This record gives sequence, structure tokens and C-alpha cells, in this order.
Amino acid sequence: MKVLVGYSSAHGSTREIAEHLGARLGGHGLDTDVSELARVVDPGRYDAYVLGSAVHDQRWLPEARAFVAEHAPELAAKPVWLFSVGMPAALRFPLTLLAGLQPAALVAEFTDRLSFRDHLVVSGVVRDEHLSLLGRLLMFATSHGAGDYRDWDRIDAWGDGVARVLTALPARPAG
Repeated sequence: MKVLVGYSSAHGSTREIAEHLGARLGGHGLDTDVSELARVVDPGRYDAYVLGSAVHDQRWLPEARAFVAEHAPELAAKPVWLFSVGMPAALRFPLTLLAGLQPAALVAEFTDRLSFRDHLVVSGVVRDEHLSLLGRLLMFATSHGAGDYRDWDRIDAWGDGVARVLTALPARPAG
């Protein structure tokens, strides 16, 4: 089974998560390519997709949204998993309650184009140098501050779940 782990990343955190997921799936015997979505040439050659994006302004990055829009017919015909990398773990209470509403909103624009098996929302890395002065002030007011908030155990468990489903599917006929 050939799996694309495709991503759009602003500062590298989402790329690192995608690479980690690709290695995890590969450890289960899956033939996995990890690639920026903007660089994927022939998405139709894959049997399944694990697609992710950094979240900015409560949305996937434009390159990721464009990939899904352009390739929706191919994606709709095969198993798809989505992951979004934002900063819910960094938020202070009561904003953490609002973060629970975010998963559905992040992929709402995709639901009429394709179905997906699961959607993982995880936190990434935020560094002060990635933020404007206003961004740093907002971060100070609403969160626990800059840092690496990735939950690798949760990411591993989710990747293992994806692998269990994919390795149980029948192999695609040759040719």
C-alpha cells in the first residue's frame, strides 16, 4: 500500500510531525512518501492519504486547502486521514474550552468534498521569533507562552491507529 503523508508547514513543526508520522507508518510496513502538498506531482498514484496543515487564523494554510480542493475527486475515492497543527495545548483556561470546538471548524470546508476517517488536532511549536509584536502580546495574554507543545505519544497512538486500518485493507491489484 502506497501512502502519501502530505503537509503544509509555516515554520517546520508540521513538517516534523508529518515526517514522524511517515516513519511511524513505514515501521508498520507501509510504503510511505512524505511531501509538501505544494510539491505533490501525481496524487492519484497513492492508495491512501494522511494530510496535514499548520493552522493560522483558524484555518489550514492556503496550499493545503488548495490541494484538497484541486484533488478532491481522487481523495474522495480512497482512505483519507487529516491532521491539524495549532496551539490548543498552549491556551489558558477558559480558551481551552473554545479549542474543543476547533476540530470541526478547521475541516468544515472539506466535508462536502470528501469524507475522512479521522481528524487529529495537535499542538505544535511556537517561537517568539515567529510572531509579530502584536502576536507576542496576544500569546502572552492568552497562552502559557512560546514552546514546544507537541504530544508525541498522542501522535504515535494516532499514527498506529491509521496503520492498523491501512494494513488490514486488501492490497491493490497490480497494474
